[in-house]
Amino acid sequence: MDKHTLIEEIKRLKKEKDAVIFAHHYQVEEVKEVADIIGDSLELSRKATEVQEQTIVLSGVYFMAESVKILSPEKKVLLPVKDAGCPMADMIDEEKLEGFKADYPTGKVVCYVNTSAEVKAKSDICCTSSNALKVVDSMGEVPVLFIPDQNLGNYVKKHSKNPNVIPYSGYCITHHRARKEDALQAKAKHPEALVLAHPECRKEVLEEAHFIGSTTEIMNYAVNSEKQSFIIGTEMGVVETLKKEAPEKNFFLLAPSFICSNMKKTRLEDIYRALKEDKHEIHLDDKTLQAANSALSNMLVLLK
Repeated sequence: MDKHTLIEEIKRLKKEKDAVIFAHHYQVEEVKEVADIIGDSLELSRKATEVQEQTIVLSGVYFMAESVKILSPEKKVLLPVKDAGCPMADMIDEEKLEGFKADYPTGKVVCYVNTSAEVKAKSDICCTSSNALKVVDSMGEVPVLFIPDQNLGNYVKKHSKNPNVIPYSGYCITHHRARKEDALQAKAKHPEALVLAHPECRKEVLEEAHFIGSTTEIMNYAVNSEKQSFIIGTEMGVVETLKKEAPEKNFFLLAPSFICSNMKKTRLEDIYRALKEDKHEIHLDDKTLQAANSALSNMLVLLK
């Protein structure tokens, strides 16, 4: 099928299957074009509890589809590409988490949403990049085991009122690739531009930034700022979206390495097949669902 026919078939199947399509900002443009809801991890988690449709097609990576299922266990959740994973999420599992907790037996686990359902189930509360500092600060001064992203964990540790933040050693391979030299080169090439960086970046990159925030926070800052030029320190999908939302402004990618291959796997054909064949439905056992739901719900309650 050509693109036009595929889109029409996707629209037809959505109605037939009572489905809604979620897409992360990092998805390819053709996927975002057919999505009903586009957002970062926090936005998609919230919307999962609000939509009326009985089927959610999650165009993103595996942990996101699991999170949607955790928050809406009564719904059918489909992941169009089964092997769209997250290397950072894979850097910690139940066994590694238990070993980390054994080193700090009085600690509480703050679990970045970029983790498996099983790891969430062993955690006290989840967070996203936009609320990580608020979540950690809400826990008083108990030791906080921040998993799995060392860069976000170190950023939170620097700014938190809690002196006992202990980051795990994981990282996002996409954000972690960028080095200080990339930021300096981008600034030299575009001296008029502000640098907006995601806290999953290395400390040395964040030190060159004019603003640090989550995907949505970066986008809102760029769109609402009086400035006209921005160097974007996160996945290239954000640059593509910003060029559409603010075509009068200039956007430059901080580093050519800011491409998440897992986020780029999903295509229109995958969404079509997921809808037509109910492909790659997410299934979680009740015990994991309940425990993981507690960690995610604790986060959402804190944000109300």
